[in-house]
Amino acid sequence: MSIILQIDTASTHAAVSLSQQGQLLQQISSANQQEHAAFLQPAVATVLKAEGLQLEQIDAVSVVVGPGSYTGLRVGLASAKGICYALKKPLIALSTLHVMAAAAQQELNKQGLPIPLLCPMIDARRMEVFTAIYDAALETVVPAKAMLLNHDSFVDVILQNKVLFFGNGAAKFESLVTHVNALFATDYNCLAAMSSLSYDHYLRQQFSDLIYTEPLYLKEFYNGK
Repeated sequence: MSIILQIDTASTHAAVSLSQQGQLLQQISSANQQEHAAFLQPAVATVLKAEGLQLEQIDAVSVVVGPGSYTGLRVGLASAKGICYALKKPLIALSTLHVMAAAAQQELNKQGLPIPLLCPMIDARRMEVFTAIYDAALETVVPAKAMLLNHDSFVDVILQNKVLFFGNGAAKFESLVTHVNALFATDYNCLAAMSSLSYDHYLRQQFSDLIYTEPLYLKEFYNGK
């Protein structure tokens, strides 16, 4: 049935959700970043109970591995690995930025709008962000990286293409760029996008190694404050 337990603790808001064949079934979230670790296990029990399921009945665990909060990423991945190891279930590791891009793509499709290049931005303190650029097919145009923003950031891309910048770091860049090709939006709901990406990985059997999978930090330390 491809029931997938989904964990996202990459940002200030943690979320645990349950999906089946790419469709979101249940979700629960917490806005208290300091309590992500305490939130996870009760949240897992809550979403399972809501669907009348036992943990053993899931088919895989999907987890957002970064970039994002240093502590949050470790907490989420450790929990996901623990469940997978105990139940002998496959692990699906997803990039935060890729999930964000997929969420933007889904929303633009719903609105019947053309999809420009997609540039999710995660606040990494001061004028720095975690970012990448994806095309309409969610293929990577600019690889994920930590970037210190300035007036020349992505200038070559912006001169040639319309680019949608979004996420909690995009406001920093909006204050620096005035080109007509630079479009800006707020955050998109990522849970539905995570469900569809997780299901795609499951169908393709694109699973991650329980031992060697690590958080994608992109820089030495980021605590989300």
